[in-house]
Order: sequence, then C-alpha cells, then structure tokens
Amino acid sequence: MNEYCLAVYRIYDDKADFHKKAEGIAVGLTVGSWTDLPEARKEEMQKHLGRVVSVDIYDEAGTERYADIAIAYPDVNFSRDIPALLVTVFGKLSMDGKVKLMDLKFSQRFMSAFNGPKFGLPGVRKLLGVQDRPLLMSIFKSVIGHDLEALQEQFYQQALGGVDLIKDDEILFENPLTPIERRVEACMKAARLAEQETGQKLLYAVNLTGPTSNLAAQAKKAIDAGANALLFNVLAYGFDTLHELASNPEISVPIAAHPAMAGAMYPSPHYGISAKVLLGKLMRLAGADLVLFPSPYGSVVMPKDENLAIREVLLTEDVPNNYLFSLSAVPSAELHLKPSVPVPSAGIHPGLVPWIIRDFGTDVVVNAGGGVHGHPMGAAAGGRAFRQAIDAVLSSMTLTTYAEQPQNAELAAAIQAWGVKQ
Repeated sequence: MNEYCLAVYRIYDDKADFHKKAEGIAVGLTVGSWTDLPEARKEEMQKHLGRVVSVDIYDEAGTERYADIAIAYPDVNFSRDIPALLVTVFGKLSMDGKVKLMDLKFSQRFMSAFNGPKFGLPGVRKLLGVQDRPLLMSIFKSVIGHDLEALQEQFYQQALGGVDLIKDDEILFENPLTPIERRVEACMKAARLAEQETGQKLLYAVNLTGPTSNLAAQAKKAIDAGANALLFNVLAYGFDTLHELASNPEISVPIAAHPAMAGAMYPSPHYGISAKVLLGKLMRLAGADLVLFPSPYGSVVMPKDENLAIREVLLTEDVPNNYLFSLSAVPSAELHLKPSVPVPSAGIHPGLVPWIIRDFGTDVVVNAGGGVHGHPMGAAAGGRAFRQAIDAVLSSMTLTTYAEQPQNAELAAAIQAWGVKQ
C-alpha cells in the first residue's frame, strides 16, 4: 500500500484556476506528465502520481486572492531524508511565483527514519535537576577578539547569576585565541567554580562550526574536553547534518538549534517556508533538543501566532495528529518524538518574563543576552534579576511588588532600566 507525505501551500494569484494549478503541481512534481501517457503506462505510474487532497480558495473583496492547496506525494518517489522531501515538495515550486510552504505532514514510513531529540525537554531538565520552573539561558556577547581569560571571566559572571544554560554567540567560530577544546576547558572550569557558590548545575552550549565533513570530529573533540551541550547553526548546514549529529551515539549531549538564516525563509506571507515547519517540525524531527527562534516581544519580532504554532509542534505529545498523514485516516502508529524545548529569543529583559510564561507556560527557556550583560549591577546581577522575575511569576506576584522586597534589589534595578511590559 502506498504511503504519502503531505505538503500544504498558500498560493496567491488574482486570476488562476486554483484547481487546475493544484493538479499541475501534483503531476508536475511527481510523474511530470499524465495526459500524454498511454493507458498501460498510466497504470504502471499510478503509484508515483501525486494527489490533490484539498483546495480551499479565499477571495474576499479588498484582500489578496489566494488558495491553500494540499498535495500528497508518494513515499516511493524519494528517499527517507529531509533534503529529498524538501526538494520534492518545494524545490522547483519555490520559484514559481507567490507560493509559501505552510505545513508538512509525514507518512509513518518516512517518519520512522527519525528518532527526534536525543534528550529533549525531559532529558535537559534531568541533566539540570530542574523540573518545576522555566529554564534560564544567558548568551556570550562581544566575543570576537577576546582571549580565553576574558571569555572565562565573562562565563563565570554569567554562571554566578543562577542561569541554567550559557551558549556561545553563533558568530564565534574557530580561531587561534579561543579554539573549541580550550574554550570548553576554560568555561567548564568556571562553571565548576560557580557551582561551588550557587549549588546549581549548568549546561554550556559551545558553538559547533567548521567544514561539514569535520563536524562530528569537532563535536567529539569538544565533548572529550568536557562540553555538555552544543550550539548548531542548523539552517546554514542543513537539516540532514543536524540529523546525522543527533543520531551519532558518540555525540551524547543536547544540541541547541540556532535560527541563523531563518529570516531569509519564513517572514514573507508570499514566499518561503512557514516558521512552524522551518523552526518547529523539521527541527524536532531532525533532532534538536532546544530550538531558538525570535520572540514576539523583543528586538527581532516574530508574530505571536507563529511563535505559538512553533511551541505547539515542539512540545505536543500528540505526534500522530500533528505530524503523520494518511489518505484514509491518521495512522494509529506507536511513534514518539521527545518534545524539543522552545527558546523564544532576542531583546529579552526581566520585565518580559510574565509574558513569556503566560504565552509559553513553564516548559520554556528564557533566553537573555543584553538583559543579563546590560544590567546596571553587572552580569551576575542580571542573571539574578531574571531568576527573581521567574520566582515572582510562579508566586503569582507582580514584578514591581516582588522587587520591593530588599533581597530582590537586582530585579528592582532591572525594572528601572527596562521597565515592565504592560
């Protein structure tokens, strides 16, 4: 029996016959031609033919005319890897006018080739020993040109603030001043020193870079030096590279996926790939344990509905309904993917914490760069201000009320610097 993967497109056109357009896509991206084939050949090619599942047309006065078109693609046409699927469903079509890939669902056969995150939300929480609150991440800043001593001190100050994770800046590549194994050794030493004062475990996501053919060896080098997490620029290298890293039994640490390059692919309503697919489904399927994406509040803004759509597909336990497709009915497959941790990012300060927890719940990473380093009392105080903001929300108190307590001076200073989002 044929299995199919489903692609849903939003196509804009003032005059097109969308039903005819859908048939053209279903045939053109699979068998290439149908009406010209002899009847005997049609029977043989039937298993390779794409199928139109639905065409929903929206043509209201004063708005752009468009249609949401769902096409089913036979698994037999492509190998079980994300590049093959993307080239099949959107390679040539992505250049055919105003068309955006809105959703993907996978056949049971295709999806069974992927194990998803190795650690995911439960594994990351277990490593950190934190089960009952949002996690807090801090980011290295101004790292280019700094030596190991400067990085180690910056790491130490962040760690003293009570953060759960610290990640490299995504533009920190291999260089003579801070090679990856020496960077890991220096920063993990700082982590151990900070833990003696805070009693808190910490993950350091070191940036994995270099030629694609060397990435696995580079990751092992970092792990041998003590690395307990990796940061990876997935879209620059490709989803299949992430899948290879996440599937490698020797790479036994969580992988945080950075969204660099995503802005070239998701923001336009007319072109590209939806954020839900690009930064949600495909990241989780390929094995990202944590997924960074622009928040709806900060300096690089993504619309809230797109944020919440990413959150849903990263965290949902209802994998069959959200991920699997069948022409007859949703398969009752025993497929499971660990949930990936959502990390809304960019321009986050303590005054935004109530909004983050309101919209994302407690299964989220609060990710801060300038909100930690720019704190008027220093980076350690910046981390403490975020922890105090998290505690305030979990105690059902307003930030301003909580900041009035003498022991929460760091939160008070943060509110004075950045305010509280109303």
